[in-house]
Amino acid sequence: MTVHAPVVAGTFYPADSGALGRQVEGLLAQAPALEVPSPKAVILPHAGYRFSGAVAAAGAAVIGTGIRRAVVLGPSHRHGFKGVALPVEDALATPLGDVPLDAAARDMLLKHPDVSIVPEAFAQEHSIEVELPFLQSRLSGFTLVPLIVGDIGTEALAGILETLWGGDETLIVISTDLTHFLTAGEAEKIDLATAHKIETGNGAELSGRQACGHRPLAAFLEIVAKKGLRLTRLAMTHSGKITGDMSRVVGYGAWMAHDAEAARLSPSHRATALRVARQALESRANRGKPPAINLDSFPAPLQGIAPAFVTLTQNGRLRGCIGSLQGHQPLAQDILSNAVKAGFEDPRFKAITAPEIANTQIEIAILSAPAPMSFTDQNDLLGQLRPGQDGLILRSGRHRGTFLPKVWDNLDTPEKFFNGLKVKAGLPNDHWSDDLQVLRYIAESFAETAPS
Repeated sequence: MTVHAPVVAGTFYPADSGALGRQVEGLLAQAPALEVPSPKAVILPHAGYRFSGAVAAAGAAVIGTGIRRAVVLGPSHRHGFKGVALPVEDALATPLGDVPLDAAARDMLLKHPDVSIVPEAFAQEHSIEVELPFLQSRLSGFTLVPLIVGDIGTEALAGILETLWGGDETLIVISTDLTHFLTAGEAEKIDLATAHKIETGNGAELSGRQACGHRPLAAFLEIVAKKGLRLTRLAMTHSGKITGDMSRVVGYGAWMAHDAEAARLSPSHRATALRVARQALESRANRGKPPAINLDSFPAPLQGIAPAFVTLTQNGRLRGCIGSLQGHQPLAQDILSNAVKAGFEDPRFKAITAPEIANTQIEIAILSAPAPMSFTDQNDLLGQLRPGQDGLILRSGRHRGTFLPKVWDNLDTPEKFFNGLKVKAGLPNDHWSDDLQVLRYIAESFAETAPS
């Protein structure tokens, strides 16, 4: 077996295996402890561990130990070429050991016209190598598909990535840093805009100015939008916060992506979200305005962009429900805003009063990105629906409507659910038209204990 030797050991991270192992384990131990399922994919930075190690560890720490194959895509920093490169060797090495390539995947990829063996692309490249010690510390007995991305279109790269997508055994890793060598103020502004694109699955118009790995990132986000994955922010920072030099910084971020059915906040973050909603109601009722919040005081998953619905019930009966279908602001802010709207602006109810709030139960639903459904007729559509799981958005002409998955509790068959949604949108229950569009989403729902 031929092995590609590490090229940044001793510079980006320690060359001594013991020192490297201790550093990586220390970074992982300091990462936020999140009780969440292993993600399908992570986005990680790839700078020297002094600068981005803590952010990379926040992303690596959520990776489950059952992964058997890691598909890692990184940009080419030093060698220009067309397409996607594989190494000539059979394994990639770090001081922690050798990681063998997935030989079957390599053979399959080399039949693709845009994939070839390009030794020069790996000769001095760090974007994949820097991720490996974190994977080696989390996983055992895994194989690797290392892809250095050159000049290739988003659609073509997304097609290659889809052939490697696999199931629960496969982890996708997108290796990228964010802005490079701007002032801290400029970098923070652009990085937040890039985070918005990532968290809403919108890779359109990403460029090297936003992220050095913009090509693999854009291709990945195309698949995210297609599959309706949910992306959750895990950490963001820049080098100036480590070095103190705010004149030329590099931005770093980490995210995890889950199939919508598996995505969820950790229990502590759920508790924080519910507390925000209740405090928003109490402040609006008692002081006439919602509380001001400092987003920096919230954990990263609540700082990320995501849409949420807030539902209020009293003795099991609806008292208000307002939400967002598309992510447009930080999740903590969206929960706060929609809690106030559910209590005071739902046109079906009078404004909630301060005495009522103590007897009101709050439920929050965080939505995945809506994914368009493809169908030939209503029977085809109904056959695709998953009772108890799917939320739907219906569009037809000027009519719009949505049902959260919890509506299945009362409309328990696909026909009842869909026809009821038509009525909610202001359409007859037997409506069908060529312009009818249906999008599907999944909601992570959690609630307070009902008042006794």
